[in-house]
Amino acid sequence: MSLESIQQQVAAHPRSTRELEKAVGKHIRRLFPGWLSEFIVFVIKLGWASLFAGLLLIGMVLSKAIWADSFAVHRYDAMAAYAVSLQVLFLYFRLETFDEARVIVLFHLTGTAMEMFKVSQGSWAYPEAGFLKLMDVPLFTGFMYASVGSFIARAIRLFDMRFDPYPPFWATLLLATAIYVNFFAHHFLPDIRFVLFPATLILFFRTKVWFHIGDNDYHMPMVLAGALTSFFLWVAENVGTRTGTWIYPGQNLLDWVSFAKMGSWYLLIYVSFVTVTLVFRDALITRQQTASKMASPDQIGDKSA
Repeated sequence: MSLESIQQQVAAHPRSTRELEKAVGKHIRRLFPGWLSEFIVFVIKLGWASLFAGLLLIGMVLSKAIWADSFAVHRYDAMAAYAVSLQVLFLYFRLETFDEARVIVLFHLTGTAMEMFKVSQGSWAYPEAGFLKLMDVPLFTGFMYASVGSFIARAIRLFDMRFDPYPPFWATLLLATAIYVNFFAHHFLPDIRFVLFPATLILFFRTKVWFHIGDNDYHMPMVLAGALTSFFLWVAENVGTRTGTWIYPGQNLLDWVSFAKMGSWYLLIYVSFVTVTLVFRDALITRQQTASKMASPDQIGDKSA
């Protein structure tokens, strides 16, 4: 398949990213051998799933590079307009479904609530001025949490992910609630992270993330996926602090964020994932159901990107 044929397929389905994903996947498989093409498709899908988060980070970097005090609009306010515009465009071009948008709303609300509390406690600060700030928190910050939800939701769809064997749903809700409450409560009560970390292992130790590339199924331990995701979020957080978008007490712009923050992100990943499953319950099925689905006629030979 040539690049011209990819363009023709996309033109024939201007509002369907699924067609674009399939066309890119087929093109890559023609160019590279099987194992290498699978890896390249995996990386592309991963980047495609994190598109919202990546564009937010690009916005932080570029705005920091070009913004001046003489500009009529504050950088934080421009970032808020940028984030809203991204969300509208994602929905218009069907880069996100409305179910995924529902997830983003949940993340925006819970993330903004946490931001306002943490900033009031001096955990970190947003040093720049802005009109669109509430309790010293720029309103675009909710989209930073929403980008995590967007990534998880889009990854579930793009990789046709299934989680098996999945713990009792009520137990995952209890864990996510305990983690979220502890982010607030540890300012006044003993920090129970020493209980929450092993709790994630106990609940999800047997759970595997099954994902689909072409005609092949792969899996990864859920705990490992959470650890890897927390590392990349820590890297993204360093982009945020080095652009001065937010800062921690006593931190200079060139200082690395403490590795301990990866632990916070690791726990927050489980809150994020459970929040997503409130909408995407179909992914929580048994391996036998997964095998049956993958063997259905609409899956075999699909070879989507």
